[in-house]
Amino acid sequence: MVGTLFSGLVILGLALAFYIAWCIGTNDAANPTQMAVGSGALRINKAIILFAAFALIGATLQGWMVIKTFGKGIAQIPMIYDALASTIATAIWITLSSYKGMPVSTTQSSVGAVLGIGLYHAYLIGEANSIHWDVLIKVFISWITSPLGGMFLAAALYFPFKLLRSSLQHREGGSEKFLKVLVIVALAFSAYAFGSNDVGNATGVYYSTLSSAGTRTGFDYRTALGLATLAAVGVAIGGFTLGKRVIATIAFKLTKLDLVTGAAEGYSTAFNVWLFTTIPTIIWGFGMPVSTTHAAVSAVLGVGLAKYGIKGVDWRMFGKILVMWLLTVPAAAALSLALREFTHLLIGV
Repeated sequence: MVGTLFSGLVILGLALAFYIAWCIGTNDAANPTQMAVGSGALRINKAIILFAAFALIGATLQGWMVIKTFGKGIAQIPMIYDALASTIATAIWITLSSYKGMPVSTTQSSVGAVLGIGLYHAYLIGEANSIHWDVLIKVFISWITSPLGGMFLAAALYFPFKLLRSSLQHREGGSEKFLKVLVIVALAFSAYAFGSNDVGNATGVYYSTLSSAGTRTGFDYRTALGLATLAAVGVAIGGFTLGKRVIATIAFKLTKLDLVTGAAEGYSTAFNVWLFTTIPTIIWGFGMPVSTTHAAVSAVLGVGLAKYGIKGVDWRMFGKILVMWLLTVPAAAALSLALREFTHLLIGV
């Protein structure tokens, strides 16, 4: 009986993790690929294939760093229907956003859903230790520093890449070919960084599901590697489905990208995300789940301002994106609480 229950929970946890991974792919596949598509370096299908391959490598090699943060770091998920509610709430918000072609933070969606459950247990049940505020504060700070850092780094990188193009222009076709290679390398690096950071949003729920049912405690690195691979496959499939809608928004509707701005934006996003995965793990033992969407959109904004000035950005589109960003945490938290109460009434516990 116990073995059957455990097997059922494993299957449920894996299914939910894969579903969330697909949702993340529908939205966040845009973040590493849009600069290659928008600049004309690669067509969209080739960009997604390259993204999927390097996201898998990043998820396999470093994905455990952020899985560890979501599995036990932000808030306690004490009951299995809490884990179910937070997972489904995350998926609903991301799916709706992707369908509308709006780039939202899947990290914020996940954190918001988990936070909603944590707030319920902290303030309505009276379990004061259900939220790890020290971890949460670090995550919130990273949400501010990551987009600001991405915008300024991308703007700063634009000028040396512009100088590089000028220095290569005397060679027939040399500058264009070399910059295309740089953009493709930036896509690969950014996809690797994405895989190392965003898989925690999908697979951390596996640990939450099992531990909330009292069947698993601690952190298993071998399991984390398997989960990272599962998530990378789901993300790739998501990229090929609804992901193209979000890619089109960032690649073409915020500013006009070329090979120079695409390279600057790509390397800015890649370094930004990779550093937030790696450096905090060295310092605190767990990676910071930053928003790759914030990093990418802010970097596009930075290169648009650097090349064209304030008139080179579609501020109306950016305003729509910003509203979605501000809504994400409270919307995911509210959905999570509503689904928790519905599940609670449905199963009568």
